[in-house]
Amino acid sequence: MEYKRLGDYIREVNVRNKDLKVTNLLGVNLSKHFFPSIANIIGTDLSKYKVIEKEQFGCKFMSVGRDGILPISLMQDDKPAIISSAYYVFEVKDKDVLLPDYLMMWLRRSEFDRQLWFYSGGDVRGGVNYDDFCEMPIIIPSITRQREIVSEYETLTNRIRLNNQMIQHLEATAQTLYRKTFVDGIDKENLPEGWRMGTLGEVCDTQYGYTETATTEIVGPKFLRITDIVSDSIIWNAVPYCHISDNDFVKYKLEIGDIVVSRTGANVGWAKQIKGFIPNAVFASFLIRLKVKEPYLKWLIGYLVESSDFKAFVSANQQGSAQPQANANILVKYPLLIPNKESVRQYNEQMLSINKHICIIEQENEKLTELQSLLLAKMGQYD
Repeated sequence: MEYKRLGDYIREVNVRNKDLKVTNLLGVNLSKHFFPSIANIIGTDLSKYKVIEKEQFGCKFMSVGRDGILPISLMQDDKPAIISSAYYVFEVKDKDVLLPDYLMMWLRRSEFDRQLWFYSGGDVRGGVNYDDFCEMPIIIPSITRQREIVSEYETLTNRIRLNNQMIQHLEATAQTLYRKTFVDGIDKENLPEGWRMGTLGEVCDTQYGYTETATTEIVGPKFLRITDIVSDSIIWNAVPYCHISDNDFVKYKLEIGDIVVSRTGANVGWAKQIKGFIPNAVFASFLIRLKVKEPYLKWLIGYLVESSDFKAFVSANQQGSAQPQANANILVKYPLLIPNKESVRQYNEQMLSINKHICIIEQENEKLTELQSLLLAKMGQYD
């Protein structure tokens, strides 16, 4: 099928939030999803922000050279939102010719990111602009065929969404179990025998991550970044790769039970424990790894660090205003209750079935994501 020029089918939208009616601020991550921004907007003039509505696209071109991926997403919510003026907003001209959902699928293709990256010159400081974007090629089959392709993709997406909801429920159950066992009803002035107060630094070693540029090419292990840990679960198929020496791979290799914490930016203090399925992977420099010294404590510490209490502690002690920072010296001061081994053993027995279930669901999601990737790859072959 003949390639078309993308710019012939889309138009830029530039509506500003002049009346300040919209307050829902969003950003776009490298997984090509909108996420609620937690940036400090106190004193910010929101009238300059761009309004984005349902079936419109939001994207940011300036980081393509660095990341090799275009942060872009399709607005699905009925209620409008606002995004930074650094983003471009555009929409499809004629939805009877090109479905927005089909276009979003096309923009998710790794081949699309690779082609757009060439426009940046492959330089980490390089970027692309809206005109470059409009010159990108696209295959547009009949509207009937587009609907079929979108339906196939949405079937997989809905299953992944359902699985993520199940993971959320299991994670909530685990947090409830933790609080019931180690928080509710515990008098810190009169602790049970063998229990004591301590700090995170007493039970965990810390390590800063590896510095390298992420790439979509399979050149080494997966390269876990902040953007990969702030969703409900880590989607390993969406995590990029990196170059690394054998010695550094051994040094930074992630293992089950490891905890990674964001140390900078709007998501500072956000943590994720590796609980189940994991490919060969290392972690990026803006993450801090916590490795629990005593194996029997790893699940307890994992759910503790993933809790809202830990995020609140980091937020209260972070440094910097324009760019929040939390180094390892801050994290290790987090106060925590260290129960006796028998109490933790009983907790671990209950956690075992929860973690196994999460692992099974995450593995299914990996397979479903692979099927999505195959479907996206086939889009360049439709006739």
